[in-house]
Amino acid sequence: MRTVNVVNYPNSKFNAFTLFQHNEQQAQRNLALLEQLQTTLDVKNLINIFAIEVAKYLDFTGIYFKHVDVSATARGSRQAKAERQFELKINDQFLGIITYAVNTPISISDDKVLTELHQLLINPLNNAVKYHQAMQLAMQDSLTLLGNRRSFDEQIKRSMAQANRRQASVGLIFCDLNKFKAVNDSFGHAIGDKVLIHFAKALRQSVRDTDYVFRFGGDEFAIIVTDATRPSLTVIEQRIYHAMSQDEFLKKYNVTSSLGLTFMNRSDDVTSFFQRADKDLYSQKMNMPQKFSFASKG
Repeated sequence: MRTVNVVNYPNSKFNAFTLFQHNEQQAQRNLALLEQLQTTLDVKNLINIFAIEVAKYLDFTGIYFKHVDVSATARGSRQAKAERQFELKINDQFLGIITYAVNTPISISDDKVLTELHQLLINPLNNAVKYHQAMQLAMQDSLTLLGNRRSFDEQIKRSMAQANRRQASVGLIFCDLNKFKAVNDSFGHAIGDKVLIHFAKALRQSVRDTDYVFRFGGDEFAIIVTDATRPSLTVIEQRIYHAMSQDEFLKKYNVTSSLGLTFMNRSDDVTSFFQRADKDLYSQKMNMPQKFSFASKG
């Protein structure tokens, strides 16, 4: 069973005086909560802090927040018999939905308490969402909407660390376009940009949901392949060439690509892993035979 309440705060600027429209003890609690909520711009941490406070008033098994760009689940959340949802708005602008998993109906008095707590949450949560959106933009290539070099640098570290913990393998594919400068020089940068967008689309179509695609800049792209095997890298390579061959725009301008493929070795750091993929890409562009570098299992 699920019910939804719409909670709108017509003034996005929180009025601190409302904190003290209660007895002194409650006012101090509200002030302490507000101070805690203002210590982080991480949406998940914010929901965890908020859940600790809500637990003082309401018996629930989980709290979930959902925004179009970010979602968060309070630590230890689990399903219950019913859900109660509140749509959070500021000046009639939708911010997100906060959901409470409960085994018993929320009383009128508890509903009132939650509404007051939402008033304390709404502005810190709005700030955290905006911060998340800004960080996402900072990690995204504006032309292709792929991850950028900064995003790659962070993800490759995470992927290598996870692979080492799980005794798994990570694959790395470097891609660039052959004679891309000639396309720009002959047809202009507007066409060149469209070529990059279509190539990025071909890369997206060729990978699994668990893989990551990035544009470094210019015509340089990279793919991080999780749980990689030689067959999985070969399949992705074949898919890329097939996707390009099916793209009418890329065919029109005779766009081709070179790929460098390698696997992480246990002794690799980010630099050595990167350099080996780059070397393989260079070999491909020089029409040298391709050689895979397999991860050591030792």
